[in-house]
Amino acid sequence: MKIELPGQDYLYVSENSEDCDKNTAFVLTAQNEKYLQNAKDNGAHSIIKAADIAELFGVNQIKIVGITGTNGKTTTASAIYSFLLDLGYKVAMQGTRGLFMNDDVVEGKTLTTPSVLNIYKHIYQAVEAGCEFFIMEVSSHAIVQQRIEGLSFELKILTNITQDHLDYHKTLGEYTSVKNSFFQDTGKKLINKDEPKASFNIKNTFTYGIENPATYKLIAYSLNDASSGIIQHFQEIVPFTASLHGFFNLYNLMAAIGAVHILTSKKLEAVAEVVDNFAGVSGRMEQVCESPNVIVDFAHTPDGMQQVLNALKEKELLVVFGAGGDRDRVKRPLMGKIAATLATKIYITSDNPRNEDPQLIVEDILSGIEDRTNVKVELNRKKAIQMALEDQKEDEVVVILGKGDEAYQIIYDQKFPFDDREVVRELLKI
Repeated sequence: MKIELPGQDYLYVSENSEDCDKNTAFVLTAQNEKYLQNAKDNGAHSIIKAADIAELFGVNQIKIVGITGTNGKTTTASAIYSFLLDLGYKVAMQGTRGLFMNDDVVEGKTLTTPSVLNIYKHIYQAVEAGCEFFIMEVSSHAIVQQRIEGLSFELKILTNITQDHLDYHKTLGEYTSVKNSFFQDTGKKLINKDEPKASFNIKNTFTYGIENPATYKLIAYSLNDASSGIIQHFQEIVPFTASLHGFFNLYNLMAAIGAVHILTSKKLEAVAEVVDNFAGVSGRMEQVCESPNVIVDFAHTPDGMQQVLNALKEKELLVVFGAGGDRDRVKRPLMGKIAATLATKIYITSDNPRNEDPQLIVEDILSGIEDRTNVKVELNRKKAIQMALEDQKEDEVVVILGKGDEAYQIIYDQKFPFDDREVVRELLKI
């Protein structure tokens, strides 16, 4: 991808060495260093570092908010985006779901955190659209690979730290260290006070929590008919109502409310008033059908599964799930154990197997389940969903986990159309 930059000695910049020529400068990043010689061989106009051109994309003309954590990044980012829009601000949001700007979809789904130059391009688009805020999800991979190089964050937010991506980070300690490295500067930070693994520079730090004292403390809540709560912020005590379900979403809402209060000059009461307008994120605790009751969620980590299933623990649950291939194997038996603890019946199937044998992934999951009496294995995901729906009794809930609003299934390196929600609608003829 070439990007035109007027007013420079060169006409274009690119991260791709193959794009380089006498008019195109090569943007050197931690990810493409090994292609430096190739860029020179292709006649690159010059070699420049990403951070040196950040200002040309207007990164200092907009307030950037970065959100990291194992779970909740997308919901928290989307809630902040929604609240700010409802309060009258112009806002852009970049993350797993794509690029959104002032209530419009600009780009479809992408990496949680794109490449450096893509982020710069998105920020430039946001600045040109008059946005005051740029909300972005920050993955652990992006932190390690320095994909956030050259960015100055107005606020950094930590949701939580639980197990994920150990295929890349090798140990939970390393993964935790990477997440926490994002919070070692003296800039403004908003930290989940109930996350025991959090480690951060205390300067300019705000906190939110339910169990522990915090800058934004949830002192009371109800999970009947969605959720509601009362926040204490020093002497202020402010109620809110929300359409989101589940205890875990209270943390996402608290992070979003606290963030918007820190970022704006609005009173906490004004922020709380727009919370109920946020309808949640597609594919996150999404009720596809009310009768029979079918819920789809993106949960693909042990903690994510536990949070979702605990939110529905008053019900008898029929849980359909698998685990992604070429990803953290250690979490698979843990996911099996959690399902066995909280589900009435389990249907283990394929997720996105990628280059792994789906049967071997299933065996990893099964190794965490001692009593397999109520466990069925069906590698065909559509058939597994159908089995659960056919077995479902009137008072039971079918919960389909792992893919959320993904509209495809990855087998080897191919993406095949597959949307859990559409499959349910097709099978139920709704």
